[in-house]
Amino acid sequence: MIVAFSVSPLGGESDGVAEAVAKAVQVVRDSGLPNETNAMFTLVEGEWDEVMDVVRRATEAVQAEASRVSLVLKADIRPGHTGQLRGKVERLEEHLR
Repeated sequence: MIVAFSVSPLGGESDGVAEAVAKAVQVVRDSGLPNETNAMFTLVEGEWDEVMDVVRRATEAVQAEASRVSLVLKADIRPGHTGQLRGKVERLEEHLR
């Protein structure tokens, strides 16, 4: 499966969320699962249990910084397929050539 998720603190005194979000992204990167981060979401690919565990731990990392957290999650669940984080983009790019 591929999960695209965004987790950030809500409330608090600061306008910036980068420090707390960086802690979540570090959890994802340390997981060893294929991943990438862009301006809006972090994507992670793997089996259901391992991906959801990473999302949970990333959310907990942000929650350690704030009493309230927002989590947005979208999943592409396709058993038996791996390497889709790159494969989906490669197939799209072929059509754009």
